[in-house]
Amino acid sequence: METKTSRPQSFVGVVVKTAMTDTATVKVDRYVKNAKYQKYFVRSKKFLAHNPGNVAQVGDTVTIVATRPISKMKSFIIDAAKTVSAEKSND
Repeated sequence: METKTSRPQSFVGVVVKTAMTDTATVKVDRYVKNAKYQKYFVRSKKFLAHNPGNVAQVGDTVTIVATRPISKMKSFIIDAAKTVSAEKSND
């Protein structure tokens, strides 16, 4: 019998707030099509993500990956390997 290894859920978003210790608020946008009018629009959702060492700053584009629940609202962690800072993206 084969066992499937599932990859954890991941999203790409922008850090909008870093006021809490080791936590960042990440805004994730997705493009959705309206069924009736066939028009596309943007839906957004904010996730709290664990930010160890406060490496991500406001404006950075980051990848968040699902993990075990860290607190009541945090179930994602910022993937440090895929963090793009605001200074690098402007060049």
